[in-house]
Amino acid sequence: MIKGRRNLIKAAVAAVALSAAGTAALAADVTLRLHQFLPAQANVPVQVLDVWADKVQADSGGRIEIQRFPSMQLGGTPPQLMDQAIDGVADIVWTVVGYTPGRFPSTEVFELPFMVSDARAASYAYWKMFESHMKDTEFKDVHILGTWVHGPGMFHTKNPVATPADLNGMKIRGGSRLVNQLLELVGATPVGMPVPAVSEGLSKGVIDGTTIPWEVTTALKVSELVGNHTEFQGPALYTLTFVLAMNKARYDALPDDLKKVIDDNSGLEFSVFAGGTQADADGPAREFAVNRGNNIVTVSEADSGKWRELVQPIYDSWIKEMADKNIDGQALIDEAQALMAEYTAAHK
Repeated sequence: MIKGRRNLIKAAVAAVALSAAGTAALAADVTLRLHQFLPAQANVPVQVLDVWADKVQADSGGRIEIQRFPSMQLGGTPPQLMDQAIDGVADIVWTVVGYTPGRFPSTEVFELPFMVSDARAASYAYWKMFESHMKDTEFKDVHILGTWVHGPGMFHTKNPVATPADLNGMKIRGGSRLVNQLLELVGATPVGMPVPAVSEGLSKGVIDGTTIPWEVTTALKVSELVGNHTEFQGPALYTLTFVLAMNKARYDALPDDLKKVIDDNSGLEFSVFAGGTQADADGPAREFAVNRGNNIVTVSEADSGKWRELVQPIYDSWIKEMADKNIDGQALIDEAQALMAEYTAAHK
């Protein structure tokens, strides 16, 4: 008798659980697929994308469900992510803008060497300039939810790098066309590859080092594959630009109240949060390398002058390239610097 009662209780609990699951499934009016290139446990998915997606789901009262697909699980390669958002292969993507060289030229103002000192300030400026210059031009085929940059880009190498001469003969991975230009000018051999390929490239000797910020080194085990890291005081050697982008038709098809949920969790504040959060993750990753006993070379702001002289031609050629596209590159540089200064002054 007792056994039968227990079975009845178990069956009732199972029925309630099944009913709840069914109700939850029915409650989501809209299911969106978020596709990106890093492992699910990496800093950006955990600290930025999941936080954003969870907030959207909660604010929608469960009417929006965001399914997360890390590590290119929906297929394709990282350089194809932007087209996946435009074509609707994925509903939302997070990607490095520089994976599609030349398509979004104005964003490159934040990828110029020694341009950015603070990721929050740059992400603020990036969103402001996106709204005024890029929204209805370069990004007209997609709905942008956020724009940001990472913390200081730097070298992670098998042999120590303190001066440009130390890079001679080294094959170094670059993450964008401007970074590859930088590598050439300082004497390295640039190797273009998306960031997920870095671990294998280092372990197999395809590359002797890589340019990435500290924060992604943990997910890629870079501090275990190389023993030397070169960081720069003052403005960063470089930064890369990111976007969180949504398929335009998918956004347009949302009812107004759900559009508002997306809008309220997107834009300037989210962009600054994302860039700042990504930069804040540099500290723990750096500490991991220190605890391993890795060698960290710090180039002083004074000594970085030699590096700046070598890469100055990138500014000249970029301004000329922008002119060929009917874009005033110098004006973009001036505006970006002014907006970054504006943010910094307001947050002292």
